[in-house]
Amino acid sequence: MSASPTSFSVTPPAPPSTAAQAVGLLRELGAQQIAHPGGTLLAHLCRVYRLLAAWEARPALRLAGLCHAAYGTDGFPTALLSLDRRAELARVIGPEAEEIVHAYAAMDRRTTRPGLAAPDALFHDRFTGGTRTVDRRRCEDLAELTTANELDLARVDPAFRERRGADLLALFTGFRPLLTGRAWTDVEALLVR
Repeated sequence: MSASPTSFSVTPPAPPSTAAQAVGLLRELGAQQIAHPGGTLLAHLCRVYRLLAAWEARPALRLAGLCHAAYGTDGFPTALLSLDRRAELARVIGPEAEEIVHAYAAMDRRTTRPGLAAPDALFHDRFTGGTRTVDRRRCEDLAELTTANELDLARVDPAFRERRGADLLALFTGFRPLLTGRAWTDVEALLVR
C-alpha cells in the first residue's frame, strides 16, 4: 500500500540566515583571500561577529560587526565594496546594520574616538571631511564595535597586544560609559594586568 501524497508534508528548507547570507557576500567579495592578523579578513570578521553575539549585542550590531570592513576603515583601507554599493549591503544585512557599517567606515578614528562618550559627541567623517553630532545609541554602537574589533586583534596577535595594549585600555576606559558589562569584562580580562 502506498502512502497518498497528502499523508505527509515536506517542510521546505529554511532560508539561510542573514549572517550566512552576509558571509556568502563577503566570500563573493574575496574577504577570505585578504590577509589579516589571525588569518584572513573573513576569519577576523566572523570572530568579531561571534564576540558581539557573546556580548548579547542586538542583531543589527552583530551584523555590522560581521561586515564592519566592507567599505574599509582608516585603520584598514582595503574596501570590499565602494560607497556607491551601499544599497547592496543593506539588502543583505538590513538598513540599520548597514548604517552602522557606514558610520564605522566613515569615522576618523584619531579625532572621533577620544570624545565618543561625551554628551555631545562629535563625529568626524573621513569621507566628507565634515563634523556632526551623533546620538547616544550610535556612540554606543561605535564604541562596542571598536572594542570588539580591537580586542580580537589583541587576542590573535600578542605583539599587537604588547605594543598597543596600554593605549587600547585607555581608549576603552574612556568608552566605559558606552560599553556593556560583558564587553568591559572582556577588556579587563585581556588588557588589565
